[in-house]
Amino acid sequence: MEVVIVEDAAKGGALVAQAIARLLAGRPDALIGVATGSTPVPVYEALAALARRGEADLSRARVAQLDEYVGLPPGHPESYRSVLARQVLEPLGVPEGSFLGPDTAGDIRAACEAYDRALAAAGGVDLQLLGIGTDGHIGFNEPCSSLTSRTRIKTLTERTRADNARFFGHDVGQVPRHVITQGVGTILEARHVVLLATGEAKAEAVAATVEGPLSARCPSSALQLHPHATVVADEAAASRLELAGYFRRTFAGKPPWQGI
Repeated sequence: MEVVIVEDAAKGGALVAQAIARLLAGRPDALIGVATGSTPVPVYEALAALARRGEADLSRARVAQLDEYVGLPPGHPESYRSVLARQVLEPLGVPEGSFLGPDTAGDIRAACEAYDRALAAAGGVDLQLLGIGTDGHIGFNEPCSSLTSRTRIKTLTERTRADNARFFGHDVGQVPRHVITQGVGTILEARHVVLLATGEAKAEAVAATVEGPLSARCPSSALQLHPHATVVADEAAASRLELAGYFRRTFAGKPPWQGI
């Protein structure tokens, strides 16, 4: 696992966007796994800026959804399909036909299994972008999720629902209780996993992810098992890392062409 400590969220977003641009330069039809929430927004903004300057070409890129609420009506503005259309597909010019996501309208169990098959049929995810919950969840794999889990329906903890209430007018009662999420095992099949964490509220979870034991209690700790996992944390999110000095020196010593 590589840990990169950056000054702030904007610097983290720029670093991850550059990594995606480099991937697309070598593999124009790469499948990019995208996350929602506040954390990845700087990545999408930086990637859009690269595209406007002609430094990133997303015309053939494919996009895969990480998770989705169950029970929201079609077109609901806070469905993750709608959020990704606003934040990713439209600003980056990614065609609708290049989007992969689970179907929440019918048989949920069948939809979960079908989505795992669709990701495999697409050649697998080349780079999966993740945020992290304050309790260490990735996707919506809440604490004590199986570290080999597949795409499935999950019940959200009250902590997660409270964290997400800001997207629903601060009314936790409007936040769905159930979601479809890629499982931890599904996420670990991506060729490169990039976890972005910003803000002091994520510091405890980042420390548990990077320096804590491998445990289903902290699902993000499963990234310790991945051959190419990168954690990008701003100073606040990295504030509880005991090895922060080592991580800084290691990244500073990398050749510029290597990237993350």
